[in-house]
Amino acid sequence: MRGSTFILLLLLICAGIAVSVWRGWIEVPGRWNPWAPLDVREAPNLLTAYKLSRLQNDPSLCDQALQTSTLRYAHQADSGPDAKCPLTNTLRIQGGAVALSSSFLSSCPLAVAYALFDIHALQPAAQEVFGQKVTQIDHLGSFACRNVYNRSEGRLSQHASANALDIAGFRLADGRRISVLKDWKDDGDDGRFLKLVRDGACRQFNTVLGPDYNAAHRNHFHVDMGRWRVCR
Repeated sequence: MRGSTFILLLLLICAGIAVSVWRGWIEVPGRWNPWAPLDVREAPNLLTAYKLSRLQNDPSLCDQALQTSTLRYAHQADSGPDAKCPLTNTLRIQGGAVALSSSFLSSCPLAVAYALFDIHALQPAAQEVFGQKVTQIDHLGSFACRNVYNRSEGRLSQHASANALDIAGFRLADGRRISVLKDWKDDGDDGRFLKLVRDGACRQFNTVLGPDYNAAHRNHFHVDMGRWRVCR
């Protein structure tokens, strides 16, 4: 009984603290407040995944998170009711401090995870290996209304909801190009950089698939914000 009473008391205390934080009666740093907007400049922590999960259905919260990034973006109109692959709360990402080979459509969680990836994974890897910044990301697209692997049957791809991006390569400040297709197996700096980028992406996105996964991903990193956590 004593053990049960202690657990109940502990749960009541935790609930009281949670309500106090939610109501603003107790002030805690925003990065440790689960209800505070996500600030992409802050190092990710145990609450980051939860904060990302809140963004898809809350455009206002999405904007608050993206305003802490350098991304340029525009809200897109929601799809009509008859769309085969309907899009809601979708953005067009146009670039930012890092240029893009072209703009891309994105769910809000994907866009914010992309901003986190740039700050906390991509640029640190480039500085560590090359001592310079990545200035452009080359990609193969995001939205595509199709099933996984373009199969005629089966589940829809994360691309069908603009919740995935295929990253093909990077351009450095000195003009050098790093390609997933050409450089993944490189034994030097290019290959080491790509491995660091893949590992860093796994900490920001829910799923990351690259050349080690299968031949279909030999030329790109597939990153998405689906429900499954996979790092290959």
